[in-house]
Amino acid sequence: MSDHGAAERPKVSGINHVTFDVANVEASVEFYRDVLGCELVARWPAGAYLTAGRTWIALVRRGQPPSPATDYSHIAFDVSREQFIGLSERIRASGARVWQENWTEGESLYFEDPTGHRLEIHCTDLVTRLRAVRKEPWEGLVIVDEL
Repeated sequence: MSDHGAAERPKVSGINHVTFDVANVEASVEFYRDVLGCELVARWPAGAYLTAGRTWIALVRRGQPPSPATDYSHIAFDVSREQFIGLSERIRASGARVWQENWTEGESLYFEDPTGHRLEIHCTDLVTRLRAVRKEPWEGLVIVDEL
C-alpha cells in the first residue's frame, strides 16, 4: 500500500503536563518553587500549577493517600551544567532523599519530592546519551532513528 496521498498518522506531539498527587500541597509547592526553582502560576486549597521551563506541573491533593511509584519510573528535569552543582546542593540541603546514584553519562541527581515521587535533574540530552551508548552499547540495543 502506498503512502502517497495518505493522511499523516495521528500522534502525540509532546508532554502537555505532569500531575503529581501530593500528601501536602504547601510542602510540595515550597519544594518545587523554593528548591527546584519552578514558577508558581496558580494555587488553590487542594492544589497548585507551576512551570519548569515550558513544562506545566500540577500538584493536587485528591483525598486518598498518594502512592508514588517505587520502581525505576521517574521524571527527569533539564538543568544546565552551570546550574547543576548549585541545584544539587540545594536539593540535598532540603533533606530530599536520594534514591539512586548516577550510573549513566552526564551529570544526574536522583531524588524524591516531599511525597516520595521519584525525580531527577539531568544536564545532557538524548543525542548525547545515544552517542555515549554507541561507544558501550547495552546488550541487544538497536538504535532505530538517528537524531
